[in-house]
Amino acid sequence: MIKKMLQNKIDDETPITMVTAYDFPSSKVCESAGADLILVGDSVGMVMLGYSSTIKVTVDDMIHHGKAVRRGAPNTHTIVDMPFMSFNISVEDTLRDAKRMFQEIEPDALKIEGGQELVPTVTKLTQAGIPVVGHIGLTPQTVNVLGGYRVQGRSEAEAKQLIEDAKALEDAGAIAIVLECVPAPLATKLTEELAIPTIGIGAGNQCDGQVLVYHDLLQYGVSRLPKFVQAYANLDEVAVEAVSQYVLDVKEKNFPTDDHAYKMNDDVLKGLYGGS
Repeated sequence: MIKKMLQNKIDDETPITMVTAYDFPSSKVCESAGADLILVGDSVGMVMLGYSSTIKVTVDDMIHHGKAVRRGAPNTHTIVDMPFMSFNISVEDTLRDAKRMFQEIEPDALKIEGGQELVPTVTKLTQAGIPVVGHIGLTPQTVNVLGGYRVQGRSEAEAKQLIEDAKALEDAGAIAIVLECVPAPLATKLTEELAIPTIGIGAGNQCDGQVLVYHDLLQYGVSRLPKFVQAYANLDEVAVEAVSQYVLDVKEKNFPTDDHAYKMNDDVLKGLYGGS
């Protein structure tokens, strides 16, 4: 069970590693690398689908990508985002969408963005047997009312609100909370005050765990990296160089070579040309 695994990590004081991935090959890499958790984030809309935000991502999109991730990493705990407005209209609608996602993807938990206003939702999902991960701080689904992509919790009022939100989500049954773009000292205080694990992204190194997007940490298909990202490779450079060489080799007829070609019997070939 994911809840027990997370609790064991806290008890052992072992940092939790989570990677956001969206498809079969990336999730295979994450599992092979030993990541504790894979998050199928609704950021798939921006990273994989070319949208300008996460707003256009649908439940069907999440199911499609979630199932691919599960096939690629069957032995890794997986969390899937509930997308924009799939948990805000009514508890009944939320349960219906969550039921579809949980049955079709078979994840270990679902993640939702928001604070105290989601207490009834977290309670209902938990009672229904669906583990819930919370997400506070910068919540991309509500970026249009947050004033853009900016750090959250810098003022005393904002900081107190985030603390109240986190505690309310914990009391409602959330098994973990993602802290995004939160000042490190505030994230430290939240980690100290919560019994459930905190997983930071742009929240300092005192959270119980960290999460980065697969494409960010590999610098793959991204035009810019946020301040909080550490790139461990630059696949864009490698990929552009490789494809450029392929294009050049084809144009100059250096590829394919005889080593890449299939042979046939000379007598058969002669027959095709009318030879005897």
